[in-house]
Parts: sequence; C-alpha cells; structure tokens
Amino acid sequence: MIKQSLKKTKILATIGPASSGQEVLEAIIRAGVNGVRLNFSHGTHDEHAEVIDRVRRISKKLAKPIAIVADLQGPKIRLGNLPAEGLPLIAGQKVEFAEGESYEDGIIPIQHDISQYVKRGQPVYLRDGLVEVEVTRVTGKSVHATVRNPGIVYSKQGINLPETDLGGDILTPKDVEDIKFAASHDADYVALSFVQTAEDIVALKDRLKKLKSDMAVIAKVETKAAAENLEAIVEVSDGLMVARGDLAIETKPETVPVLQQRIIELARDEQKICIVATHMLESMISSPQPTRAEVSDVATAVVQGADAVMLSGETAIGKHPVEAVALMRRVIIYTENNRADSLSASDFGEHTRRNAISAAAITLARQLNAKVILAETSSGQTARNLCSFRPDQLVVGVTDQQRVFQQLALLWGARSYVIKNPQTAAAETMQLLRHEHNVATGDVVVRASGRQPGVTGGTDTLHIQVV
Repeated sequence: MIKQSLKKTKILATIGPASSGQEVLEAIIRAGVNGVRLNFSHGTHDEHAEVIDRVRRISKKLAKPIAIVADLQGPKIRLGNLPAEGLPLIAGQKVEFAEGESYEDGIIPIQHDISQYVKRGQPVYLRDGLVEVEVTRVTGKSVHATVRNPGIVYSKQGINLPETDLGGDILTPKDVEDIKFAASHDADYVALSFVQTAEDIVALKDRLKKLKSDMAVIAKVETKAAAENLEAIVEVSDGLMVARGDLAIETKPETVPVLQQRIIELARDEQKICIVATHMLESMISSPQPTRAEVSDVATAVVQGADAVMLSGETAIGKHPVEAVALMRRVIIYTENNRADSLSASDFGEHTRRNAISAAAITLARQLNAKVILAETSSGQTARNLCSFRPDQLVVGVTDQQRVFQQLALLWGARSYVIKNPQTAAAETMQLLRHEHNVATGDVVVRASGRQPGVTGGTDTLHIQVV
C-alpha cells in the first residue's frame, strides 16, 4: 500500500452559527473540509446565500474544490409548543395527540395530522427515540396512546413513525422553495430527507430537470422503507447518506452498523458516493477531545470504504469546530495508512467498456508502482468508476465542467481540477501536480483519456507517463 499524507476519505461539515463566519469557515476548510452541508431545517435563505458566497471565494483563494450539499428538511413531523419546562411523560400514562400549535386541555399538539397514518399497536417515538408511546386507539383526528418509555418532551421535537408509510410526494412546500433556492445558488448536491422509495428520487430528478439544474441527488437512508427498498434507491440516486440518527429509531439501533456496511458496499458497486453521518464526534460539540468510541466510529467508516464522513453539530453549533475537523482528518489519515488490509478491488465487476478501462488503468498502476492515475473526464464518470475500485494511487479527475470539478470533491480518493481546454488538460494538470508536490521527477502517472477530449463516455485510451 502506498502511504500518503493526502486523505482519501473526504470530510463533509455542517455549517451553522459556529462556522458560518469567514474566518472559521476558511479555517475548517484549511483543516480538511472537502464539502459543506447547508441544513435547511435551520437558517434563512439569506444566511445560506452568504455561506455559499463565502465558500466559493475561499475555494478560489485556496485553489481547492469544495462541494456544497443542500440538505432538505423533508416531512419531519414535530411536536407543537409545550410548557417551557417540558412535559413529563410517565410509564403507563394515557396520552392524547392531535394536530395543533399549543398544549391545551391535556392534549399534546403535533404539527401534522397523523391520525390517518397510525393504527392500534404501532409505536410512536418522541425526542429522537428516547420516549416511546404505543397507539391504543384512533378516534377522529385524535390519537390515543400509552407511554412505554418515560421521559420529558419539549417543544418542536421530532416524532418518528417507523412502521408508517406516509405515502405520496415526500417534498413539502418548504422543500420545494429550498430546491429552487439551491438550484439558483450554485449548490452541487441536494440531499433528500426521509426517502422511502426509488420513486421519491425520480420525482426530485424530474423537478430538477424542469428547473434546468445539474445538482446531483443524494438519498438519505433514514427510514425503514428506505432500508427495505435499498437496491432500487441506490440505482436511481447519485449518492447515499447513512443518516444514522433517524435510521436507528426507524430500524432499531442494533441494525445500523450492518446497514451502514451494506449501504457503503452497494454504493461502491453502483459507483455512487456514500456519506456516513450523525454522531461521529458528537462529544466535541462541548469537549475539545472526542471519546475513544467516536474515534473508532470514524475509523470504522474509513475501513468500510465510505467516500465521506460527516460532522453535524460539531461544526454547526459546537465550541471546537476547527479542532473537530483537524481530529477527524488525523483519524482518517492514520487509519488509511495503517489499516491491515487494502480496499483496492481485485474483482472489477461487470465486463463493461468503462470497467475494462478502469481495470487496465489500475492494473498498470499497480505493476508500475505509479503515483497517480489521471482521468480526463467531462462528466466525472471515469473518475467515479476508477475510485469505486479504491485504488492505492491518488485519482486525479481533470474536467472542463465547473460543476463536476466541485462534485468530485466528495469522491473517495479523488483530487479534481477544472481546465477548460481539453487539448491542454493533461499537460496543465501535470504542472499543477508538480507544483502541489503530488508528483516528482521520476514518478509514473497512468492517464486515461479519450480520442475526442471533452466528449462524455469517450474514455478509451491509456497512456503511461514518467514525470
């Protein structure tokens, strides 16, 4: 295995009050962030627009591609307004829920009518699964339940219905407006929350097509239905996110580690990016040091071959955003350089032309101990194909498309450059690689290109180059 100082697993950081300012934003990008997540459950469009503008300016200043992910809120069902001190729920207590804004006459308000979706015997989880009630009956638009796991619930906390299919279009009116904003403000990916079927992804892609948007779609796997329809969802998505918070509630916590590995493997097989998210360094929201279990969690995602690992509250609202990114980067690099085995594939899957070119490029790179595999790619697919096999070498994707340049920032093992003239792309890229000390005199580079530069799907030629 070739040991490198560049990490191959990428870091996606959620931006919030702790990291949206120019100084901290630049600091976390310098520390190792490759993509930023805009959480549309929080913040205004004006605030998100400011962050996008800052990210693009910093990216240009540092000559570093940064992917922007617009994460939609989705049909998250929440409680209404409860007493400021919270509402204690006791085991065995009988409770009633109904659509409403405020707590009145002992009825717990919900910001959505769930009476049509639940039935007797179904569990309903409150406060991220810490409190559980069981539905006993539904009368009109009121849902009656018995408290199984007690606890205190607070205003606007989320509700999970793991055995419920909400049906229909999962995009809310807010999501529709957020999609329009993201499409018109240079976002690279849109992440769809609470996906249940492949049709949810297809519907979003149809909407993006009408908006003439080239954003790629990430399916957030966080429902029981998504876990059951995983293969079909992976096939139509551009990327996957293992959203472990809601996923643990929807499918039970013990299933999440196995599901995570399965999702990563499926994404690799289909050559889609995969992001592992939620609670990775959660304690660093308040502490300058993570727990040992959190460090192991990040390392596990790296060993499994995830394209990216994500920070949520750690960078959005935490006290130590820069330190959290720097620590995650150190864990990634150490794990990649010291793991006992290699992720590099020996089986190159289906015998397609693209797979054959990638297999030949990787085999040549192994035999010649090449430092870099350079992929000239208009759409980014050649780079995605190469990286899905997790070669030991750095994969350099050079494209004439600005959007592809930014999207490749979240791809495992890839370093991307945008060069508008395909005829000079290889020569210019080699100069940049030397300037950044990614190659030196005598290093071998394997280059995959097409006889018609800039034409999507035309990669058909391999070159061996000595620096």
